[in-house]
Amino acid sequence: MIKTVSMDNLKELWEIIKTLRGENGCPWDKEQNHKTLLPYLIEEVYEITHAIEENNPDALKEELGDLLFIILVYISIGEEENLFSAQDVIKNISEKMIARHPHVFSDKELNTPQEVLNHWHKLKDEERKDKNISILDNTPKNISALIRAHLIQKRASRVGFDWGNPEDAFSKVKEEIKELEENISAAKNSDAIREELGDLLFSIVNVARLLKIDPETALHKTVEKFIQRFKYIEEKIKQQNKSIHEASLDEMELLWQESKNSRNQSP
Repeated sequence: MIKTVSMDNLKELWEIIKTLRGENGCPWDKEQNHKTLLPYLIEEVYEITHAIEENNPDALKEELGDLLFIILVYISIGEEENLFSAQDVIKNISEKMIARHPHVFSDKELNTPQEVLNHWHKLKDEERKDKNISILDNTPKNISALIRAHLIQKRASRVGFDWGNPEDAFSKVKEEIKELEENISAAKNSDAIREELGDLLFSIVNVARLLKIDPETALHKTVEKFIQRFKYIEEKIKQQNKSIHEASLDEMELLWQESKNSRNQSP
């Protein structure tokens, strides 16, 4: 049996938001606008990602609630500023979802996930064409550069501007490494080195995309791995009644290798 969302609960949450932003509401909530809330919106998305990665349904439930609250605040602000109404938002997304799922809401045949995805992208590209904008436009600039690079590359690949396979893309990584080394060896200015480093990172994202690996997730896991191994070093140094600041690089490197071996041998 499919459970439906209680409209009473949504109405209660909506009234809470209106009260918080009302005349006798919360001073902090009342002064927020679409721009000031943006860092919190991004933070909630990352916290949802963390809950999913940790397979923590309780945390996911809480973070989804936080995100829903912020989204409704965004809509409330839109109403207050006469930009749009809640009904406008709901009507727009409803029409969009019906139009982009003709295999469900009409008689178009789309039988595989890939066919559905191809049709989805085709419709989006047609919408951009009608508006005379590039397929690379409207990509958010304030998200992670890794995520944005991945998104840009995926859009370009849809029109055939892409590497044929991961091996070809990896040859570009080697080329960029060589160019970066040459700039460093020649003691080029920091702008030139920064540009070559950016080219290298962009080429690595290409390889990840062609291998169907999300680069943001991959880097996130590596960061977490680094944190765990460094904490191992800190704990071992602490057991020696020493501060981490007193440890030599050789000592820390030895413990780093030990942490790797310890992780590999754990069940």
